[in-house]
Amino acid sequence: MLKREAWLLGIRGVLAVVFGVLAVIWPGVTVIALALLFGIFAIVTGIEQLIHAIRPTAGPSNPVTGFADGTGPRIARGIAGLVGLVVGVMAVVWPGVTAVTLAILVGVWAVVIGLSDLWLATRQHGGWSMALIGALAIVAGLFIMIRPAAGALAIAWTIGVYAIISGVLLMVAAYQLTHQSSGRGRMAAAH
Repeated sequence: MLKREAWLLGIRGVLAVVFGVLAVIWPGVTVIALALLFGIFAIVTGIEQLIHAIRPTAGPSNPVTGFADGTGPRIARGIAGLVGLVVGVMAVVWPGVTAVTLAILVGVWAVVIGLSDLWLATRQHGGWSMALIGALAIVAGLFIMIRPAAGALAIAWTIGVYAIISGVLLMVAAYQLTHQSSGRGRMAAAH
């Protein structure tokens, strides 16, 4: 289970880095192309979040939250996944939206994903890298929402830098999960 999650995090990380590099290298790209790239990225991230939200969780109820263990994080991932899909589809279907509208969509998406990642970092594995990804997403999202008229160049760079950093951190989280998974296998084999 952890290996599959690590694999999905790794793919999300690679896609984020590729998207970020493209946004930084070609910041003068038209709003339509940026909307399409962002839409595809948001859809892939939304699907990844929904996959984690619908997988079954076993275990007793958590006495603090009242949820079955893992239900709270599943709800957070489900919400983040649905928001990612909706925003991604909107960006792909209506790529001709203005830069300000696109900026607001990107900002809202980043804040929701950031909140979800922070929630997951405190409730599950992923540790500091997931918490840092979440905090970075919230900061980038708020910056974009506060200054949506900053222009396509600033938005492209902000999105690009965020995507590169979060992509690298996602790959670190995938690496940590892979080693956590292999460490459990070794401990089980020793017993």
